[in-house]
Amino acid sequence: QVQLVESGGGLVQAGGSLRLSCVVSGRTTSTDTMGWFRQAPGKEREFVAAIKLTGGYRVYADAVKGRSIISADNAMETMYLRLNNLSADDTAVYYCGASGTWEIFRENGMDYWGKGTLVTVSS
Repeated sequence: QVQLVESGGGLVQAGGSLRLSCVVSGRTTSTDTMGWFRQAPGKEREFVAAIKLTGGYRVYADAVKGRSIISADNAMETMYLRLNNLSADDTAVYYCGASGTWEIFRENGMDYWGKGTLVTVSS
């Protein structure tokens, strides 16, 4: 079974940057999509970014477009999210997710989730 473990969260200052990591284990060749969602206090979980592992196609939410990069290592064992120019609006628990295909992700969301890593942006 696919397991995901996030890391890299913590306290960062406004205007700064961070990089989150997600280590995936138990994936198969059919696990072809990974991405990041976040949930701020009192708000619903929202999409941040996703990547198609084969081919590297990427999509970003409007809230982070232009200041974020989603990537994966060559072995497809670790996924990253780099987020620049942080503000209080970025404070949230960030969750790593994975799905079997890009189509499954777009139609049904992620099939597997990590437990999340907390990002707190201070001024």
